[in-house]
Amino acid sequence: MKFSDVIGNSNAVNRLRRMIDNDQMPHALLLHGPAGVPKLALARAAAQYIHCTNRTGGDSCGTCPSCLQHQSFNHADTFFSFPIVNLKKEPVCEDFIEEWKQFLSENSIEDYQKWIGMLNKENAQPIIYASEGNKIIRDMSLASYSARYKVLIMWMPEKMNAECANKLLKLIEEPSDDTLFILVSDDVKSILPTIFSRTQRIELRKPATEQIAQYLVNKYSIDYQDAMALAAPADGDIIQAERNMELDSESKQFHEQFIVLMRMAYLRNLKELKTWSETIATFKREKTRRFMQYCARQVRENFIYNLHQPGLNYLTREEENFSVKFAPFINEGNVERMFEEFTRAENDIRQNGNAKIILFDLAITITRLIKY
Repeated sequence: MKFSDVIGNSNAVNRLRRMIDNDQMPHALLLHGPAGVPKLALARAAAQYIHCTNRTGGDSCGTCPSCLQHQSFNHADTFFSFPIVNLKKEPVCEDFIEEWKQFLSENSIEDYQKWIGMLNKENAQPIIYASEGNKIIRDMSLASYSARYKVLIMWMPEKMNAECANKLLKLIEEPSDDTLFILVSDDVKSILPTIFSRTQRIELRKPATEQIAQYLVNKYSIDYQDAMALAAPADGDIIQAERNMELDSESKQFHEQFIVLMRMAYLRNLKELKTWSETIATFKREKTRRFMQYCARQVRENFIYNLHQPGLNYLTREEENFSVKFAPFINEGNVERMFEEFTRAENDIRQNGNAKIILFDLAITITRLIKY
């Protein structure tokens, strides 16, 4: 992992690079920010940069023996600690090292739910156990093998149990000269205060929508306009943007049903609208709610489309093809009411209302609003 692979957060990257270049790395650094921000990626890039023997242009070279070892997760002076489940008397992260390597190789952005899935314990609450604290103390007491510094990257220190955290207090506060801790957190408020107070902190921000869209284009080879339509609703959360990719087939289904609703509403075809409401009612409740949210967003996007400001719109190419002719029907006279109707329907469905009645009532209301 190189600094150039980290999405957004150039200020944090530059600050961390300067620390390393000037040999001013704190003994315990905490990278924190909301979920879906590439904090673990930055920690890995920092460790690789620290160990790189041929730094080039403010980044690790990616080709020296140390960089190659980092890329295969086999660098002797890099250690990882992360939440796990209890499978034996004294569980340690080493028990899950193969799953961890697979997780890192498949996910450039850390996704806690995917990690839980890889542990095959869906209802478990992974933590970092006291036995892991003992192992960290043993590992960090050894001299570095091939580099000046040993680096321990701990993902989600907020998952340490109290016993583990207390064991590590002195080590984190007064490590040996060749030891660096990089902690990576989604929730700093849940970190034990005595651990938190012993760290120097860098906060990471949500990347811009355009940066996330470019990431999707590079990773999935999709059209930039489609990538923007997937990135915008994610609100800076890269993990959610990737989940939107996974839901793409669902979005296409939603788009088809949105078209049916609007066309039948315009024609005031109550028979077809009743059939439509019965079809949507067969969706599971959460899927129906997502569909209502999708419809509300489409109303908003079509209203904005009339402004002829492409930079303000986040429509896929397929959605835009429909909007060319449909957008004029969404205007100042009905946009707010339509949005409210879809939101109301979603809330009613969330409260276990009868979906068929709610949806048919919604469809009839749309017939009145679409010709407003």
